[in-house]
Amino acid sequence: MINFANAQYLLLLLLIPFFFVIQAVVLKVRRNRLRKFGDEALVSRLMPSYSKAKTWVRLVLFSLGFFFFVIGLSRPQIGAKLKEHETKGAEIMIVLDVSNSMLAEDYSPNRLDRAKLAISRLVDKLRDDRIGLIVFAGNSFVQLPITTDYVSAKMFLGSISTESVPVQGTAIGDAINTAMRSFSAQSEKSRAIIVITDGENHEDDPVEAARQAAEMGVRVFTIGVGSPEGKPIPMDGELLKDKDGEIVVTRLDEAVLQDVAAAGNGVYVRAGNSEFGLNPIIDDIKKMDDEKYNSIVFEEYDEQFMYFFGFALFFFVIEMLVGDRRSRRHLFKR
Repeated sequence: MINFANAQYLLLLLLIPFFFVIQAVVLKVRRNRLRKFGDEALVSRLMPSYSKAKTWVRLVLFSLGFFFFVIGLSRPQIGAKLKEHETKGAEIMIVLDVSNSMLAEDYSPNRLDRAKLAISRLVDKLRDDRIGLIVFAGNSFVQLPITTDYVSAKMFLGSISTESVPVQGTAIGDAINTAMRSFSAQSEKSRAIIVITDGENHEDDPVEAARQAAEMGVRVFTIGVGSPEGKPIPMDGELLKDKDGEIVVTRLDEAVLQDVAAAGNGVYVRAGNSEFGLNPIIDDIKKMDDEKYNSIVFEEYDEQFMYFFGFALFFFVIEMLVGDRRSRRHLFKR
């Protein structure tokens, strides 16, 4: 299989027919000028060293050189074979709260968008670690299975909103259990869960879920998003109100998140405007023993452009050596 990395340069091959058209026009103009000096046959005798045939030979050689040069510019490649690739790193499941309370504007522009920005910056720094993404509110879903495809991770991250989970609420325990089921079969020791939420849990027991995770060798870290004094929740251009018509204020529940981190053998970090909290947690995760992972990847293409540039140089050199004059040497003398 041949692949062209810069296929757009192949359009330059369309210039080759114009080389011959231009050459024919130039020769015709030259012939018309020579006729002004006298009989064409007589003028040709006065120019015995000139060879019209060599002019076309040089053009053919130049066109061949140009052809191979353009092919080289387009970077032909061969390969694309599947092979097993081994890497070392950790498996990190990021568990992101997408409940309506994450729309509060403790951060700019809001809690959820600030968390997504921090995760995106984290993904840019990852190398061999594998990452997965789970979103939760009243229940939880795997948004992105564990992977090293960081480009896809950022694409999936960009599509997350409070509408990603139809059931509202904050079920942190269920999200931790979903993360536990989402690790790969290859992972045994270097596994971590990072829960990003405001901590207002209303559905289950996240501390018990974190404790069970720790017993299975998975560390649970928590990042608190929000402020203890709380903020209202903007919804559809207005502030969210409860059934009594009172404005709902969502507050950061640090106590729950601290208990979850302690039970999960992790640490709790309160998100700030400048340092969101992911970097110190990742530094802690990197101290864990790296896990070996095997994955099937496409082998890199083998570049072939240098061979075509070599052919191009060969024909360009020959073209320069041919010249326009007839050779005075004869194989046989009469």
